[in-house]
Parts: sequence; structure tokens; C-alpha cells
Amino acid sequence: MPDLSAFPITTKWPAQHPDRIQLYSLPTPNGVKVSIMLEETGLAYEPHLVSFATNDQLTPEFMSLNPNNKIPAILDPHGPGGQPLALFESGAILLYLAEKTGQFIPQDAAGRFETIQWLMFQMGGIGPMFGQLGFFHKFAGKDYADKRPRDRYVAESTRLLGVLNQRLASRAWVMGDSYTIADMAILPWVRNLFGFYEAGELVGMANFPHVTRVLEAFVARPAVARGLNIPARG
Repeated sequence: MPDLSAFPITTKWPAQHPDRIQLYSLPTPNGVKVSIMLEETGLAYEPHLVSFATNDQLTPEFMSLNPNNKIPAILDPHGPGGQPLALFESGAILLYLAEKTGQFIPQDAAGRFETIQWLMFQMGGIGPMFGQLGFFHKFAGKDYADKRPRDRYVAESTRLLGVLNQRLASRAWVMGDSYTIADMAILPWVRNLFGFYEAGELVGMANFPHVTRVLEAFVARPAVARGLNIPARG
């Protein structure tokens, strides 16, 4: 049985199954990327809820694994060389799990790098821009009298949706016929923008039919339906 006692995070979130991947997360767009991937691959894992309501992400135990105090993070007891591996940043975790399992990423070098390219498109563009739009449209930023910050993020989010819509115009998924980690990274953010952030009308959702088509196919996947609610909120 693997010994995870060297990792302080396990003192706050004890591993009931230390032989499984330990997931520390919350069902946000970034968090569910990893729970969906774990559900899709069938890897054994144990989820732990990191509650923002009680600032779990700022505790010394969590920050011992991720000093950037963001979810998600994982602890794989069977990492490279058979040694435990602690990892944070959702994009890095998706890449790691794809390489660990040989699933949801092309095996040829060109396809692999093209998939990583679209993963970076989400990490550097869609995530930050959609998140800022959510702040200025739904949360505290909505009360700002000056709407220029909101409108800046509306314009950039709309542009990014246009890029994605064009990419999906003749494809079932971002990479074509194959469903990959690029879809798992991008589509939770699209779902959040149109749903939780209630910004569909603001960005002209009706103008992106290929995005909405692929989003519907995504949320219809059984593993996605499960992963969107993991870890369960208390």
C-alpha cells in the first residue's frame, strides 16, 4: 500500500484509499476538467472537496501541494518510476493523465502538439477572458458604473467564441473525429459562460451554432455528466 504520509495535504484530507489518485478540487470549470478526465479514463481516484467558502485553498496543507492556492491538484501514488507525484495546474494534469493512460491525445507527434496547442488556447485565452467576463457581468464587477471593463471582456470572449466556432464548423470535436483533452479543457468554460455566468445573450450565443452543437454532445457524455458534479459540494 502506498505511503502518502510525506505529503502534508493528506493530514487535512486523509486518504481512505491511498492506492488511488487523490483529487483535491471543486466543481468549477477548471476543477471539472480533471474529474471529467478521470471519469473518462476509468482511473481509480478519490475526490476531496476544497471549499472556497472556508478558504481551504489558503490552508498550509493545500498550499504544501499547490503554492499558487488554486484548484485542482492531484497526488498520484503511482507516478513516474512508481513514485508518488503531486501536480497542480489543470492543463498540466490533463496532459499527465493523457500520457499516463495513452488516452484522449493523439499518439502521433503532430496530432499531439496540435492538441496541446488548443489546450493552451483555453489556458491562455478562454479561461482568463471568460472568467473576467463572469466577474464583471454576474459578480461584484456588475455594480461598477463604468462598463468599459465588462465590454472589453465581452468583445474578447466573443472573438474567442468565433475562433472556436470556425474551428468546429467541419469537425465533431476540436481535433476532428477524436474527442480529446482539448475538448475537456474548453467546453466546461463554454458551458459556464452560457449557463452559470448567464452571459449567452451578452456574447451572442446564437451566432455560434457549431459551439453549441458540440457543447450539447459534450454534456451528453455519461462521464461528463458525472464529472461535472465531482467533488460533490457539501
